[in-house]
Amino acid sequence: MPPSRTARWLPAAAAVAVAAWGANQFTALATVYRARTDWSALSLAAMFSVYLVGLVPGLLLGGPAADRYGRRRTVRGALGLSAAASVVLALPDEPSVYAARLATGFAAGLVFLAGTAWLRELSGPAVPPERAARRAMYATGTGFAAGALASGVLAEWLPGPTVLPALAHALGCLLVLRATRGLPETKPEARAGVRAGTRAAGGPESAPGRGTPPHRTAAVRHPRFRYVVLPASPAVLGAATVAYVVLPPLVADRVPGYAPLFSGLVAALTLATGVVAQPFAARLDDADSARATLTAMATVIAGLLLGAVAAARDSVGLVVAAAVVLGTGYGLTLGAGLHEVERLTRHAPDPRASGPTSASLYQSTTSSGFLTPLLLAGTAGHASYPALLAGMAAVGLLCLAVTAAHSRRHLPAGEHPEPPTREDASVQSVASTPPRSRPPWAE
Repeated sequence: MPPSRTARWLPAAAAVAVAAWGANQFTALATVYRARTDWSALSLAAMFSVYLVGLVPGLLLGGPAADRYGRRRTVRGALGLSAAASVVLALPDEPSVYAARLATGFAAGLVFLAGTAWLRELSGPAVPPERAARRAMYATGTGFAAGALASGVLAEWLPGPTVLPALAHALGCLLVLRATRGLPETKPEARAGVRAGTRAAGGPESAPGRGTPPHRTAAVRHPRFRYVVLPASPAVLGAATVAYVVLPPLVADRVPGYAPLFSGLVAALTLATGVVAQPFAARLDDADSARATLTAMATVIAGLLLGAVAAARDSVGLVVAAAVVLGTGYGLTLGAGLHEVERLTRHAPDPRASGPTSASLYQSTTSSGFLTPLLLAGTAGHASYPALLAGMAAVGLLCLAVTAAHSRRHLPAGEHPEPPTREDASVQSVASTPPRSRPPWAE
């Protein structure tokens, strides 16, 4: 029986959440692998990070696949792949874990793009876009937190700690597949067909200089993206992964017998804090400066320093405190970056156009933070974790300085242009022409 019209977005939200659950279930499982196998810390970090190799293509292809094959088909196919990946994850050997993480990342990337679009469109035209966006944000955050927490609880108190959590996620995917079976397709092919017909008939869109599809990746070409958004983007997931992947194992000896549960709880706390913090990024956002991004980066740096102290003192309490601060930095950095990208994207993407969007490319840059545990594990033989985390904070300070230097520069044309030069001012006073702003791609 298909869901009612007023609630049909809920199964789409469940699809996004269960994809995020699969993406983050490895957090608690890594603790079990560390205790029950002879796999090295570097191998476990590589297993975590290989998710990124699948995620980025999924993010880049999710939008085009949803436009070409439809939201419904793309999301349901990706959920099937995610379920199969979790079944493979239950196999107790290294190649299976690598393959499962790779497939999970690709499936998650597809769902995060296509599923979010499906959720927004199923919400209906009466729902404001910002409310639909919040629904997608909460679905993703809930799934990330639930994946780590559920895996930690199942691994802690039920038999088969490396098998049952993965099979539980596979079952969740199958249940959501059943729930989405009656949902309609929302692909705007009808509007695209009308526009294509108008253009072919020599209508207004076929006139020279008119109807050119906006560039879907315009924002990432803007200098403000390079100097304000990009320096902060690795901190988004870098902050989160330090909080719930790097720090809990450092104090595992302080919670003997409860390491998987502790890891899951720290991950859930980090991600829940990030979800709560994201709306505050909107309040800090300022079109005239990078105030929100600077505040977010400073929060991440503070969290890294607190994490360094926690590692040095082998303190469970400080690890929890660092997780809260880093989770806040994760949410603020993500929210601030999305606001900047939204401002730099001058027009909505044309439904006829295919290819990655600025938003998907931005999410791909933030995904580089998934490499943080691998980088730290690979260099742990040359320096202690407190020193490495303090070094990350120092790198963060350099990125903060770059962003601060360009905080009020390269503002989007038509929004808040830079002050006119003396020549521009004289032209305005004589000819009463509109203020001249810099070209959007100008340095």
